[in-house]
Amino acid sequence: MRRRDSDSGDRSPLLAEYGEPKYSVQSCPPAKVPVCCSARYNLALMALLGFFMLYALRVNLSVALVDMVNSTSTPRENTTANICPDHTSAPAVLHNSTGQKYDWDANTQGWILGSFFYGYILTQIPGGYVAGKIGGKQLLGFGILGTAVFTLLTPLAADFGAGCLIAVRALEGLGEGVTFPAMHAMWARWAPPLERSRLLSLSYAGAQLGTVVSLPVSGLICYYMDWIYVFYIFGTLGVLWFIMWCFLVSDTPQSHRSITDSEKEYILYTLQNQLSYRKSVPCCAMMKSLPLWAIIVAHFSYNWTFYTLLTLLPTYMKEILRFNAQENGFLSALPYLGCWVFMIMAGVIADCLREKLNISTKVVRKIFNTLGMLGPAIFLLAAGYTGCNYSLAVVFLTLSTTLGGFSVAGYGINHLDIAPSFAGLLLGITNTFATIPGMVGPVIAKALTHDNTVEQWQIVFYIAAAINFFGAIFFIIFASGNVQDWAVDHNTEEDS
Repeated sequence: MRRRDSDSGDRSPLLAEYGEPKYSVQSCPPAKVPVCCSARYNLALMALLGFFMLYALRVNLSVALVDMVNSTSTPRENTTANICPDHTSAPAVLHNSTGQKYDWDANTQGWILGSFFYGYILTQIPGGYVAGKIGGKQLLGFGILGTAVFTLLTPLAADFGAGCLIAVRALEGLGEGVTFPAMHAMWARWAPPLERSRLLSLSYAGAQLGTVVSLPVSGLICYYMDWIYVFYIFGTLGVLWFIMWCFLVSDTPQSHRSITDSEKEYILYTLQNQLSYRKSVPCCAMMKSLPLWAIIVAHFSYNWTFYTLLTLLPTYMKEILRFNAQENGFLSALPYLGCWVFMIMAGVIADCLREKLNISTKVVRKIFNTLGMLGPAIFLLAAGYTGCNYSLAVVFLTLSTTLGGFSVAGYGINHLDIAPSFAGLLLGITNTFATIPGMVGPVIAKALTHDNTVEQWQIVFYIAAAINFFGAIFFIIFASGNVQDWAVDHNTEEDS
């Protein structure tokens, strides 16, 4: 078998099928199969909807929690001069009589918001390993189904106390932990190399879209109905998605029931010289790999900023910028709408740069990662200086998260460039490190903002920006676009 580096002739990395049988494919390059109605883009669409549900189920608590907690439960002494004045009349809450109000202080709220990640971190690496062995369809499907079921149980758990709610959120995290590694493992078998950026960016853009929709819709549900219906509605939608997923997608092109012969031939042909049957995991070599550590550091750094805003932006909008519940939901969603658009753009542009302009994979990844990390850091720093300038604060926070969408074509899919044989496992490894910000970030931020002053929130933004700067520089220095030597089964090559 001949090894192909990402920056060599066809600029495509080595992929693994983990023992799947070789299929005979034609020797002449088949014509590129149209995008419309293709099985691979059907998978991308279903994945987009899946990650839409994934993040809708994850972030709805950030909005609902504002309505679940008594506003008087966290005293603010001697800080009225530091808090922005009201600039809008808060409408009376309608029909909000079913759900209870809880006396949870800021520290308890921080643990509730961060508890999801204590389960999430545990299943990243096992999920990536298992997905590489048996395929990602079932893991991803049941991961989202489990999250949906526990979301339906959230109101009941809250009635039993903060401890029970924390446990349920941690169980949701266990289910979601396998989803991203499972998706990476599926794309290792489905994505033609020169379509990889756009297919993966389209899939993962569902996460941003889910945030865009969930935040304002959750606010409207809390206003017109009750916070408990936030969990009932989104949980039910998650179950419905699982049913569609079971019938419409397959782990591989070979097992798909309705894929055309021409598309199957096209996908298999683009991957036929890239198959590896290596089954052992080169743990020591992975630990010493600087390109892998570049992804880990970038993933960790990006997620620190992302999770800080994801979990605490509604609180900042309410406590500092003084927006009411309806405004809060819509304005908190604006940054993720921009991020969704930029993620899709980044995937398309990155593939065009590689295919049309012949720019190396390494250069493309570093360009997009730099834009997706330094840009957000700069605007996050700027947001810290806006004080009570409501319009400017919203603009800077929106631009910060929007530019982060570029990073999906940077570190986000670099796993497939350096070691596609272990794509799911590598994502599990990097996402394990990248989950730590979700665990400790909300707790630290809540501890730093116990009085909810502008100055305290500035510190939160400065810390996130500094971490983003470090991650961007580290990736520029150590990232690679080539398949790493430890990801190749040399014995198989010699036998071939």
